[in-house]
Parts: sequence; C-alpha cells; structure tokens
Amino acid sequence: MRFNIVKIATSTLFGLFAVMGMNAQNLNLPRPAQHDANHQDLLAMQKSVSDEIKLKETLDYMDDFFKDEEIPEYDLYEKYKDDQTVNPFRNAVIPETATIDVSEFCMPTMGHITSPYGYRRRFRRMHKGIDLKVQIGDTIKAAFSGYIRLTKYERRGYGYYVVMSHKDGFETIYGHLSKFLVEPGQYVKVGDPIALGGNTGRSTGPHLHFETRYMGYAINPGAIFDFENKTTHTDTYTFNKSTYTQDRNYAPSRKGKSTTTVSASAATYKVRKGDNLGKIARKHGTTVAAIKRLNGLKSDNLSVGQRLKLR
Repeated sequence: MRFNIVKIATSTLFGLFAVMGMNAQNLNLPRPAQHDANHQDLLAMQKSVSDEIKLKETLDYMDDFFKDEEIPEYDLYEKYKDDQTVNPFRNAVIPETATIDVSEFCMPTMGHITSPYGYRRRFRRMHKGIDLKVQIGDTIKAAFSGYIRLTKYERRGYGYYVVMSHKDGFETIYGHLSKFLVEPGQYVKVGDPIALGGNTGRSTGPHLHFETRYMGYAINPGAIFDFENKTTHTDTYTFNKSTYTQDRNYAPSRKGKSTTTVSASAATYKVRKGDNLGKIARKHGTTVAAIKRLNGLKSDNLSVGQRLKLR
C-alpha cells in the first residue's frame, strides 16, 4: 500500500512538470562556460578599494579616533548668559589666576572617555567637557562637596543636567542624565549619588557629559583629573586664563610636554584616610621608590596625618 502511494505521488510530480513544459533537459540552468563568463563580468564591475582610500589629515584622524564622539552641546553659560540663575558670574571680575583645592574628590563615574575636551572642527564649536561612558541607570556621584545649584532640562543640549557649586566659584556640570537624585539648594558631600546616567538631550548614546568650571570658564577636566588612573593629578589646580583649556599629563611618555611641570606640585604631603603610596605617587608625578627613599620607609604602611617628603 505504501509503495503504491509513493508511486502515485511520483507520477503526479512528473505530470506537473510535463504540463509546465519542464524536464531535466530544459530547466535552463547556466552551462559551465556561460557561468564563468557571468562571474567574470561581475568581477570586472568591482572597483579596487585601495584606489578609494586617501590619507586623512591629522585632525580628521583624531576626530575619527573617538568612535562614540557626541555632537558638542550648546554651552549653557553662553546660551543663557542673560539668565542670572544659570550664569551668576556674567558680571563678575575674573582673576587671572586662582588656586582650587581638589584634594577631596570622587570620580563621577568609572567609565572611560568617549569624547575629549576641545574644538570640534566638524561641528565648528568647542566641546567644553569630557564624555564618559555609562549605561542608563548607572549612579553618577558628586566629584566634590558642594551645593546643588541647578537641576534642569535642555532638549537641544545637556538633556537633564545638574550644576554643582563648590568653593570660590568652582563648579561641576553633569549632563544627559535620566533621573535626578538631588534638589536645588541641597548640600551634597563628595561621592554622594546625585543622579542616574542617561541618554537625554543632544545625545546619540548613553554617556555622562562632565564639565569643570571656574567662574564660567570651562576648564579642561584633563587638567584636574587623571581619568586613566581614576585620580587627580595634584591636590590643587591653578586656574590660569592662558592655560585653562590645556590638560596635564605626568605619564613618562609625555615628560616635558605637560603644560604644568611636575616640579610645580607640593614638596610635602600629609597622608589622608584611604591613601597609599601608589596613589600619592601618581598624584604628584613621582614614584613609590622615590617616596620611600626620601622618607626612609622600609614598608608601604602609612599612618593618617603622616607627613611625607615628595621632593
């Protein structure tokens, strides 16, 4: 019975092929020679990729290096320069230099840099902060102790953002947030959660836009923070109207290229809670071995309040 069913099905298929005018000889499959010719025609139509590649200028290469780079936000200090609640320093006399204490700090997030501070040629304006990679919902922390001055929303710029006031005109800005955890007027200690990371405003992906300002001047955060080692370069930062856009880098490969030389840091250091020799050495552009030699240390153990020679 099973054999008869298969036989009937097979006969039916051949019958259909006959009706449609097809058989094994007229399925119009390409002959080998014709197939080779068609293949060669397709290859002939392809252009050499190497002919299309051109050398880029150095600035173009650097722009492309940061794959996640965002379009710079409209500067809220400029856009709202007539709004005293946003820019309280508009009519202030800004000193040529000022020393800012940054010894008590916290990284606002541990994410890596996705877009650096500096002029964006493709957008024809400055990127006045540093973008750090976050996921939506990541905790954003206060970089320094201070008061929450603003929590606002800017659709075409920072999205949900927080402005914190610290001492003597020093401020930090946190942009593209998804949620506020603080309110204006609230005092916040260094390291306290202030918001959740997000992707709001002029943003194409989750990140934190982080700015450091002195009386409205957008300091290069790289002049204060060593983002690679998650610390500050030194305990104090000296604002200067001529150099505030430049970073500082004490890495051996950048020796002699830093805008602020290593010798400018303090000669001694008072040990604080949580310090270790590695952290102190990175802050002050020296080495653990050098600190131990200068202070006659036989071990890495430190005591809070201990005074160390650095030079």
